[in-house]
Amino acid sequence: MSIPVLLAILWVIAATVTAMLPIRRQYAPGVILLLAAPVLIVWMGALHGWWLAVLGLAAFASMMRRPLRYLWRRARGERPELPE
Repeated sequence: MSIPVLLAILWVIAATVTAMLPIRRQYAPGVILLLAAPVLIVWMGALHGWWLAVLGLAAFASMMRRPLRYLWRRARGERPELPE
């Protein structure tokens, strides 16, 4: 198994553990995971082909849908509420 695939597996485990944390404790690890995912997806795609990158992108969008939705709304100038 290649290094990017192993790192992607570790990313999924870290994202799962982060999701189990209380919402206020999810921000720091969530941002790190959010920034690391595109790097891993591109690395896997470059090494193993675009189809694996598409699968990785779908999994990333599924797991990070709420933070991505929040960032999209902020980019559009809206002020979405943060959970308590």
